[in-house]
Amino acid sequence: MCQLLGMNSHLPASLTLSFTGFSQRGGCTDHHADGWGIAFFESEGDLPGKAARHFVDKESASTSPIAKMLKSYPIKSHNVVAHVRKATVGAVTLENCHPFTRELWGRYWVFAHNGDLKEFNPPLHGSFKPVGTTDSELAFCWLLQELNKSHATVPSIEELTHTLSELVPKIARHGTFNFLLSNGQALWAHASTKLCYVVRQHPFSEVQLKDEDVTVDLSQLNGPEDRLVIVVTEPLTTNEAWVAMEAGELHAFADGQPLARTMCKATLIAAAAAAAAQREAEEATRHMPPRSAAVRVAAPQGG
Repeated sequence: MCQLLGMNSHLPASLTLSFTGFSQRGGCTDHHADGWGIAFFESEGDLPGKAARHFVDKESASTSPIAKMLKSYPIKSHNVVAHVRKATVGAVTLENCHPFTRELWGRYWVFAHNGDLKEFNPPLHGSFKPVGTTDSELAFCWLLQELNKSHATVPSIEELTHTLSELVPKIARHGTFNFLLSNGQALWAHASTKLCYVVRQHPFSEVQLKDEDVTVDLSQLNGPEDRLVIVVTEPLTTNEAWVAMEAGELHAFADGQPLARTMCKATLIAAAAAAAAQREAEEATRHMPPRSAAVRVAAPQGG
C-alpha cells in the first residue's frame, strides 16, 4: 500500500525534516518504490497561495535525485501533500504518480490516495478526466466534478467539508480510501484504515525520526507564533503524541490546527471487503527491508 504525508501550517514553513524520514519509506525502510510525488502551495507572503509547485518521479523516493534535492532545498508553504507509491492499479509511469493536480474555481487542487477501489466506475461528463490509469486519479476527478456541481464558486472551508462528507462515502464503499486533499486554503484528510496526525506548536521540543537516525530540536528552528499539523500514514517520529484517526473520519486542517471533524461511514461492497481482507493478510506477513544507515541532517524551520 502507498503512504501519505501532508502538512498544514499557520505560517509558511518547510517540510524538510518530515520529508527526510518519509522519503526513506519509498524503497528503503519500506517497499513503496513505484514512484513518488510532492506538491507545495507556494505562499504569497504570509498568506496561503493558490498555485502549487509540483514534483513527481517514477523512480523510488529513496534514490530519486529530485527527492535528494528537496531534502536540502527548503520550500516554504502553508499546505503540502506528498505520496510514495506501491502500485496496485496502473503501471509504474509518470502519469500514475501521486499527487494529482487540477484547477477548479481559479485555484489548484492537489490529491493523493492510499488504497484501492473495486467496481468504481463513475460517469465523468465534465472537464475533469484522468490522464493516467489509476483508480486514485479517477476518484479525484469525480470528487472535483461533484464539488463543481454543488457550488458555483469556491465555498468556505466549512461548506467544502460538509460537501466532502456527503461525497466521500460514495467512493469509500468501494474499498480503502485514505486520502489527502488541498486547495491551498486547507488540508482535508480522510481515513479508511491508517492515518494519523500531530500538532507541533510552542513550546517546541526535540523530535527523533523513526526512519532515519536524526534528532532535531524544533525549539531552535521555530518561533512562538509557528504552528503546524503533520498528517501521515504511520508516525514519522518515535517521541511525539500522534493522534490516530478513526475509520471513516474526515478532518479539515487550517491555520496549522484541526478545524472540523466529521464521520463518513460507508458500507463496503463485497469485492472491496474481500480485497481488504486479502491485503491485510499480505501486509501482516510481508518482510520489511532493513533500516537505513545512520545519517545526520540540518533541518530548517518547520516540520
